[in-house]
Amino acid sequence: MAAKPAYGRVLLKVSGEALMGDKAYGLDHDTVERIAADIRAVRDLGVEVCLVIGGGNIFRGLSAAAQGMERASADYMGMLATVMNALAMQNALERIGAQTRVLSAIPMTTVCEPYIRRRAIRHMEKGRIVIFAAGTGNPFFTTDTAAALRAVEMGCDALLKGTQVDGVYSADPKKDPEAVRYDRLSYMDVLSRDLKVMDASAISLARENGLPIIVFNIHAQGAFARVLTGEGTCTTIND
Repeated sequence: MAAKPAYGRVLLKVSGEALMGDKAYGLDHDTVERIAADIRAVRDLGVEVCLVIGGGNIFRGLSAAAQGMERASADYMGMLATVMNALAMQNALERIGAQTRVLSAIPMTTVCEPYIRRRAIRHMEKGRIVIFAAGTGNPFFTTDTAAALRAVEMGCDALLKGTQVDGVYSADPKKDPEAVRYDRLSYMDVLSRDLKVMDASAISLARENGLPIIVFNIHAQGAFARVLTGEGTCTTIND
């Protein structure tokens, strides 16, 4: 008998870079389809799932601002990139039979629904996978902050952050062979050690609302489901 998931409703944060696969930019369709299959597997466990996807594989507002572009305009362009990624993920999920809805914080009703909190909750209650696009709809806020905000608004039991490695390390394990992986951390550990899991506003928002953050390797096939059933390698951040 399969282990029972520890949480009934979760938000998965996926970076835009996670969708690139081995490419230098853009989307790798095999990678998108594999992540979609993992999300579908979690939904099949009876877990209500919503997503926030970044846009860094297409456009990074902060990088553009550093090169002289006005920051607010650059951030809005980054938000549009997240909508493109959300539509790609929606397509991959629906090709494998998962019902989805894309809700954008910037209204663009031709391609997706506007973000309305009660509507999003209702979609999840009906078994649909909800993909939140366009961040918070405001410049100067990252998709990490958007993920924490939407997770709290949706009443999620946990926020899962899919990364390139299997948890939070004391240093970049790809560069430092002495880096130590943590099984558990407090919110204050992350902030005081500047561990770069998510930005400080996202960590603070999670802390204020008692929202656990679970960091795992999004590239390990089936890891999303294994982490939710207590069988996968991850780092849990809470009090």
